[in-house]
Amino acid sequence: MVSRVYIESELRDHPRARRLLQRLHKLPVTEIEFYGEVFNPRAQNFRLQKKNPALIIARKNRGQVLAAPDGYGLGGDFNYYFSHMLNCIYDCRYCFLQGMYQSAHQVLFVNYEDFGEQIRQTAAAHPHRPVWFYSGYDCDSLANEPMTRFTEYFVPLIASIDNAWMELRTKSTQVRSMLQMEPVARVVTAFSFSDRFSHSKLEHGVPAIDKRVDAMRRLLDAGWPVGLRFDPVVYHRDYQNAFVELLQQVFAKIDASRLHSVSLGSFRLTRDHFRRISRLYPEEPLFAQNMQLDNGIISYPLEREQAMIEFCEAELMKHIPAESYHPCEWHG
Repeated sequence: MVSRVYIESELRDHPRARRLLQRLHKLPVTEIEFYGEVFNPRAQNFRLQKKNPALIIARKNRGQVLAAPDGYGLGGDFNYYFSHMLNCIYDCRYCFLQGMYQSAHQVLFVNYEDFGEQIRQTAAAHPHRPVWFYSGYDCDSLANEPMTRFTEYFVPLIASIDNAWMELRTKSTQVRSMLQMEPVARVVTAFSFSDRFSHSKLEHGVPAIDKRVDAMRRLLDAGWPVGLRFDPVVYHRDYQNAFVELLQQVFAKIDASRLHSVSLGSFRLTRDHFRRISRLYPEEPLFAQNMQLDNGIISYPLEREQAMIEFCEAELMKHIPAESYHPCEWHG
């Protein structure tokens, strides 16, 4: 829950902003000229703010749709991402956002129509070719859904563009809005999971594994495409048994043949992000492990990483059809 609201002055009469202010009417509200006044200053304490974040209602004036980083996505020729929010309500120790932003406050961009226009233009630039738009790069796509009504605008938008596909990446169980819509074959909700040990130690505030599996099953039963993302796989002494247990927990309720896609990737961060996050949490065992720097990326030593991925892939392939598997190559 957010502690207060900042709003750009020009948005006071914006319909989405008015609805948000009405929903959050008990919170103090401060008008600002530009969200960067609050979000961008240096010397902010991300760790302290994370305990009591504010919501900043803003307009994104340019760059609503951006080219996805190399290796991000499911291997399509044209991959883009867009972020209606910056930052996440969850507090995952491995999340690169802690190393990217000075602030833990949550920014919500309410000018959805501008995003929609850029999505339409981007898809039109690649006629008759599938174009993927990834939501959930700078935030969790669905965690704030009751407040943002993100799917209410963007799902019908994608449905109206013949060559557009969208992935909603989430650790949330907020699927009620989607269950009230007709399924769209080109909108894939991709649920991220770590094993039980990593979840309990590193994914603070994230719904329980069983609850997320139930949300997946409800979407599948309603006819929505659903994906699985085992990313990041984090090393610990019992990771092998823990990963096998996680697979059993998921596939006890999920028919793998009905899944759109499955991906797997190990824990890794850019050097700069790793340094910033490890300074935030110097006592965190995750950052005290033996790590290796390779081409600007901090990850496990190659031998350990290969052994982890090979083991997890072998176990995963016992449950899923090979054609649904997409190895994760993105370096966040």
